[in-house]
Amino acid sequence: MSPIALFLQADIIVKAVMIGLFAASIWTWVIIISQWIRMSRLSRENERFERDFWKAEDIDRFHETKGKSDIPSAKVLAAGVAEWRRSTAGRAIDKEGTRSRLSVALHSAVTAEIDKLAGRLNILATVGSVAPFVGLFGTVWGIMRSFTDIAREQNTNLAVVAPGIAEALFATAIGLFAAIPAVLAYNKLQAEVGKLQSRLEGFADEFSAILSRQIDERLALAA
Repeated sequence: MSPIALFLQADIIVKAVMIGLFAASIWTWVIIISQWIRMSRLSRENERFERDFWKAEDIDRFHETKGKSDIPSAKVLAAGVAEWRRSTAGRAIDKEGTRSRLSVALHSAVTAEIDKLAGRLNILATVGSVAPFVGLFGTVWGIMRSFTDIAREQNTNLAVVAPGIAEALFATAIGLFAAIPAVLAYNKLQAEVGKLQSRLEGFADEFSAILSRQIDERLALAA
C-alpha cells in the first residue's frame, strides 16, 4: 500500500493521470519558486531605483545612466522620457496633448510590465482549477475498475476491491497535492503583483506631474 506500489499496480489510464498530475505539481513548484524569487528581486530593485530617482537633480542624466535597466520602474521612466522628447521636439508645444500622450505612454508601460509579471500566474490558476478534476477522473476510473474486478471474480471481499479503490483515491490525493499549493501561491503572488502595480502607477503619476510642471515652465519662458 505504499505510494510506489499503488502506482505500479494501477492500470495504464490511472498511471497516466498520476504522471500528469505529478508533472503538473513539479511544474507548479518551479513556477512558484522562480516567481517568488523574481518578485522579491524586482521589489528590491524598484525600491532602490525610485529612491535614487527622487534624489536625482537631472532627469535626463539619470535616465542616461540608470534608465536603461531591465526593471519595471526603469521601463516606465524610459517610456515617459521617450514620449516627452517626441512631444517637445518642435517649437510649439501642445500642452494638453502632451500631457495626454505622457499619461497614455506611462500607464501603457505599467500595464506591459504587469502583464509580463502576471503571465505565468495563469498557469497556477489553471493547475489549481483543473488538477482536482483530473484526479477525480482517475478516481472514477479506478472505482470502475474495482467494480469490474468484482464482476469478474464474483466476489465482494474487500481484498478484491481494495487495491483499485486505493489507487483511485491516490489519484485524487495527487490532484489535491498539485492544486492546493497552486491556488495558495496564485493568491499570494497575485497580491504581490497588485502591490507592485500600485507602486508603478504611483511612480508614473508622480513622474507625469514632474513633466507636466516642466511643460508649464517651458510655456512660461516662451511667453
